[in-house]
Amino acid sequence: MEKIIELVNVKKAYRIGNIVTWGLRGVDLVVYRGDYISVMGPSGSGKSTLLNMIGLLDVPTEGKVFIDGIDTSKLSSKKLAYLRNRKIGFVFQQFNLISRFTVLENIELPLVVRGIPRRKRIPKVIEALKMAGGDESWLQKKPTQLSGGQQQRVAIARAIVGDPEILLADEPTGNLDRRSAKTVIETFTMLNKRGQTMIIVTHDPEVANCTSKIYLLRDGVIIGREEPDPDKCIIRTVK
Repeated sequence: MEKIIELVNVKKAYRIGNIVTWGLRGVDLVVYRGDYISVMGPSGSGKSTLLNMIGLLDVPTEGKVFIDGIDTSKLSSKKLAYLRNRKIGFVFQQFNLISRFTVLENIELPLVVRGIPRRKRIPKVIEALKMAGGDESWLQKKPTQLSGGQQQRVAIARAIVGDPEILLADEPTGNLDRRSAKTVIETFTMLNKRGQTMIIVTHDPEVANCTSKIYLLRDGVIIGREEPDPDKCIIRTVK
């Protein structure tokens, strides 16, 4: 099996004045290509910090993060941004859509950053939106004209439009009703079956039980791993 993500003794400290708070206290983690992983833990356990390390949104205080064999500690800010744009897609709990942009404009943003011409962007946007369970009729609407579940599908489309190898989701069902949450997880499961490497941070056992591996995080440390129970997956439990 091929490693796509590796964290080696990753620690992250936050300093406010003379007070130091450790978000991560030494995390070792290997993710293989095609893995479908969930990370569970109480609030403040370091789940979002861990995702930020993997997603190259922040850098460790100590330790190393390897993405597809690349030691990211040796990369400049410009090269980190390039790697993040090409390799990683993000889905956030708050959707993080730009309200003044249309759905089309929100989804195409990663392609704009890559300098892809508009005539080539539009087909990719439509394909990504349909893959995320959305509808082409949404394209000219603003995010505020959509429901929470629809906005999350737009956010997923934006995350996958550039065909990233890794998809990271931070509490992607946290603001959704159960039916919308089920739809989101069905989409993630479909994407994983197509070969996407997935890491989901969640408080919800019914979401975690849809993945292949569950890691438990406490006080900035991975304390164990649980085997998921597919019968308790939200896809099966929500009618």
